[in-house]
Amino acid sequence: MAIEDYEGDMKMCCRCSACKYIPLQMIRHSKFSDVCPSIARYNFHAYSGGGKLLIGREMLAKGFEYTDRFLHIVFNCLLCGACDVSCKYAMDMEVLLPISELRMKCVENGNTHPTFEKVINLLRSKGKMVEGEGKRSEWAEGLNIKDVRREKVEVYYHAGCLSSYNKEYHHIPRTVAKMLKEAGVNFGIAYEGEICCGGRAHEMGYREDFFNQAMKNVEIVKRSGARVIVTSCAHCYHAFKVLYDRYGFKEFEVLHITELLEKLIKEGRIKIRNSLALNVTYHDPCYLGRLGEAWIHFKGKKLPGIKFVFDPPKTYRRGAHGVYNPPREVLRMIPGLKIYEMERKKEYAWCCGAGGGVSESNPDFALWTAERRLEEAMETGATVIVTACPWCEQMLKKAVASRGVDLQVWDVVEVVERTI
Repeated sequence: MAIEDYEGDMKMCCRCSACKYIPLQMIRHSKFSDVCPSIARYNFHAYSGGGKLLIGREMLAKGFEYTDRFLHIVFNCLLCGACDVSCKYAMDMEVLLPISELRMKCVENGNTHPTFEKVINLLRSKGKMVEGEGKRSEWAEGLNIKDVRREKVEVYYHAGCLSSYNKEYHHIPRTVAKMLKEAGVNFGIAYEGEICCGGRAHEMGYREDFFNQAMKNVEIVKRSGARVIVTSCAHCYHAFKVLYDRYGFKEFEVLHITELLEKLIKEGRIKIRNSLALNVTYHDPCYLGRLGEAWIHFKGKKLPGIKFVFDPPKTYRRGAHGVYNPPREVLRMIPGLKIYEMERKKEYAWCCGAGGGVSESNPDFALWTAERRLEEAMETGATVIVTACPWCEQMLKKAVASRGVDLQVWDVVEVVERTI
């Protein structure tokens, strides 16, 4: 697909501004009514979902002009998909896809962000998208995990770039591995053979680099004999589950670790032994929640005429079927733990600020976004923010440090670890 393929969607935009806020029926307080960080931060219509659609529509008609302001609008979008699901509460049209294609168009024509170029060069040379020295599998030292390059397994565990190269997040894959071993899961990792899933390259607008990573990862899985990929990173989950399927690379089942944990705990293969007197609030990662909804392959066609009508009727991804219940179910199975929900949750959750490469290209905006989420979490009275993605954990911890508040940020697997 290309941006030209979404001309009809872009023409459907009526500037109603639904893309800027959570649906009216969901609003409990005006303080937490915004859904799009870009328009909330820059307060100019062009930064909203609808604003970018109007820009794309006009540039298709009159030609693309890559001005500094245009590029600032394009690259200061977290691609979190919040505008898309809010619009689709009442409308049948794509919002996120043409916005993503607008960024792809910029990159393909040589108009990218210098920070993105640095990150992509790292991907091309070393197969990773985060800085960091040492071995990719350093987190696994002493755990005696099967090597999928030499042994056949049923489950391939993909830790992801951030958890592998940032030692602060080594505890996430280490805890996952320990629990899977306790549960008797036949799993393995690729050690130094693991490479980036390519998801964040796609977010940044580098489709060909994503394709290259996808093809390599499919080969890794094929050689391992695994039927299932499990990951603890929301961005990796979205890449494997949604993007690989969208582009025809998916040949295996994909599970987020919270989905597998829920199953293993209910089967009694992982036993909750201790209670945990804790008040928590759960932050839904965008790429696990609304963007984690399965891809829908539409094979119909648009009917002739000015009406935007398809035959058969097109089914839209509206974000309601992401991974929302598994992490919450895991937390609910812990005696003594209480969940206090934030006002914006599930498909209408506010982004942490890590998406779309913005945490690399505009860290101030990313931190501003995370601080808004922190404010919302503090309103619940919880003492711990629980999430299910290392990128979210990283941004929320930065917000906590910036504000100097007494609030902890844990991954779901860390919470479970404290009970077994």
